[in-house]
Amino acid sequence: MREGWNRPPVMKPDGEGELLEVAMGPHHPSTHGVFRMDVALDGERVIRLKPVFGYLHRNHEKIAEGMSYLGSMPFTDRLDYLCPLTNNWAYALAVEKLTGQEVPERAEYLRVILGELTRVQNHASSIGFLIQEMGASGTPLMYAFKAREKILDLFEELTGARMMCNYMRFGGCRVDASAAWLDATRKVVAGLPGFVDEFERLLRTNEILMARTQGVGILRPELAVNAGVTGPMLRASGVNYDIRKVGGYGVYNRFKFRVPLGDHWDVYDRYMIRMLEMRESIKILEQALKDIPGGPVMDAKAKLRGFRPKPGEAYGRIESPKGELGFYLISDGGPNPYRYRVRPPSLINLTILEDMCLGQNVADVVLIFGSVDIILGEVDR
Repeated sequence: MREGWNRPPVMKPDGEGELLEVAMGPHHPSTHGVFRMDVALDGERVIRLKPVFGYLHRNHEKIAEGMSYLGSMPFTDRLDYLCPLTNNWAYALAVEKLTGQEVPERAEYLRVILGELTRVQNHASSIGFLIQEMGASGTPLMYAFKAREKILDLFEELTGARMMCNYMRFGGCRVDASAAWLDATRKVVAGLPGFVDEFERLLRTNEILMARTQGVGILRPELAVNAGVTGPMLRASGVNYDIRKVGGYGVYNRFKFRVPLGDHWDVYDRYMIRMLEMRESIKILEQALKDIPGGPVMDAKAKLRGFRPKPGEAYGRIESPKGELGFYLISDGGPNPYRYRVRPPSLINLTILEDMCLGQNVADVVLIFGSVDIILGEVDR
């Protein structure tokens, strides 16, 4: 029996009659993971919404505190299985800050290339899922997956895996990219502008999409900032904050790209920001692939076996496709972290779901939820 089933009925704010309580979910893992929303409705209008999650909790942080630093790298892939390489990067960055480890220039370029390829395929998939939740038959999602497959093929050729890549290392990358792989990547990147153009042309002026998304799910800038929202969600609310610009990590300061911002703070803006960010990622990829230097991809001083950082603490963060992804580590001088903590953008961004849904129709709730772009592996950990 559902928790709270025997509670007294919830009355309408004016005291005239009862609210309808609806449990939306749990949803099947083929959507965003196992997730439920408890919604109170006045007719079709949302009066209260409570996100319910935790179905996929697997004790990621506590397990990491009993493992070696390197042993946790493959587990970061599972946090966001759509974006494993950016998860690798954020964790590697945290350990490198903890130890003062240097990273070769070629490895920094490879990290940027893989990070921006990840951003493109994540945003394309996110838009495809959003349109599918609007009721489309699946054509936009399959079109997005068509481009995603080409990027996953590149990941597989370089790392040996399409999704669980386990590629980054403290002080660089596990293996170097061959000249053939770089040529294949340039070919894929050369085709991405045409993909984005056609994808946007397919959707941007669609009457149903505009009617269902414009003016829906408003997230005001002050609330977004106060709630710690980051990534495309924050920038769609008009807040100019991108860790690639302000955080100074990697070699992003060498590349020219802009930070798109929204004007109306709604679901449509969140869709358009992701579309525009794909274009900026393509610009970064073109520059990085043109200028990537030669040399090693691992620092000669990097130590993977018998790895024992000096006592201290560090927080490493990156601009992942979903927002600020950070890892906080405390070392007591032992072979495994004394404290290991993840700052997941999906969880933080999900906390304002009720605020965006209040006063909206129940039919809009799934769309608003889809515009957040969460992954339950990261929410629950």
